[in-house]
Amino acid sequence: MVNVMGINNQSDYIKISAFMFLYFVVWTMSFSLYAIWLGQHATLTSAEIGAVFGVNGAFAVVLKPVYGYITDKLGMKKYLLYFVAVMSSLLMPFFSYVYHPLLVNDFYTGVVVGALYLSLAWYAGIGVSESYCDRFGRLKGFEFGRIRMWGSCGAAVTASFAGILFNVSPVINFTISSIMSLVMLALLISIRIPASDNLENAVVPKKKINLSDVRDLLTQGEFWRFCFYVAGIVWIMHIAEQQFPRYFVSFFNGNKQGTSWYGYLSTVQAIVEFVSMMTVPWLVNRIGPYKTLIAAGLLIGARLVISGFATSALMIAFIKPFYGLENAMLLIAVFKYIADNFDKRVNSTMYLIGYQCFIYVGTIFVSAPIGALYDKIGFSQSYFIMGGIIIVFSLVSAFVLRNEKRKGGRKLISATHPLQQGK
Repeated sequence: MVNVMGINNQSDYIKISAFMFLYFVVWTMSFSLYAIWLGQHATLTSAEIGAVFGVNGAFAVVLKPVYGYITDKLGMKKYLLYFVAVMSSLLMPFFSYVYHPLLVNDFYTGVVVGALYLSLAWYAGIGVSESYCDRFGRLKGFEFGRIRMWGSCGAAVTASFAGILFNVSPVINFTISSIMSLVMLALLISIRIPASDNLENAVVPKKKINLSDVRDLLTQGEFWRFCFYVAGIVWIMHIAEQQFPRYFVSFFNGNKQGTSWYGYLSTVQAIVEFVSMMTVPWLVNRIGPYKTLIAAGLLIGARLVISGFATSALMIAFIKPFYGLENAMLLIAVFKYIADNFDKRVNSTMYLIGYQCFIYVGTIFVSAPIGALYDKIGFSQSYFIMGGIIIVFSLVSAFVLRNEKRKGGRKLISATHPLQQGK
């Protein structure tokens, strides 16, 4: 790593890592408590919250492919990231003066307007940011996990006090998020991308993506095999996390006490993710992305099943941080799996459609029914059922996913890119 990364690349590494750090500071400060905010401040039921997440998912499904296509078109240019940062800076005024009043007084309009804003700034924005960082790292010669781990660090630092501030007033959280977004924008502007970095190389192809490339991607069997994995495992994982804060808070006598402790729990989880982002790349490089994806699915399923048996906040507090390890395994393995099996011209599109977008397809159809299930049979039994489904899909996915590298995938990148050769 040190031999590969010169002084200029070290500076680039610091800046792009700081960007990820701030991005997750903003995310954790506001969106880690989003479900609690919907329940306590917007006074929505579990079914209504599920409907909110469902509509959010519908808008994300539309915007994520657009964002992915634009990202592949732009290459290393940062215009889309600028837009995401600007939208994020509007978080406080939007939540305080637009979103909350609409949800209270005109629920359906509020859901639609909120879904549009959240998709533009966050649900699609997170995929763009992670995909750009993966491409940036491959271009400069360092692992995506070594960048993404600073996002986990930002989440760990912020989660320790986000719940406390939230108990005082959510407006404080939203205001800090808006200010940090402006700092994030300034940092992005300071990152210089030489014109040579947009020339043909192992990361940014000379022939840019076009719509026919997207159509070809959607007709590939490998694309749908990957989507099968996402549908059976990542769908359920994502939906289980949506209202998990409310499940945790239910173990406490008072919501404020539970919210504060959830912040501490999120800090531990983010620390686990930070450490995992450093170490999981070694694991994925050793056993391959295919085996890592299967192992991640089994771990996720086991955690949810055990969560269903939880009888105390302490038991949940012990189990939940494993989400940090699972998330690291998924993210790193997914990017490497895509690099191994798909044309580099559609890497961002594949990530935004096949992974990020397809997650929200599940959100559209499953969030509201799962929300109703929470109301009907409770969180514990719901988590037990969801964990069992994930374990079954993980075992089936072992026969569905491709367990080999495709020609033109990462092997070709390693052979043609000098920075990759030095790793």
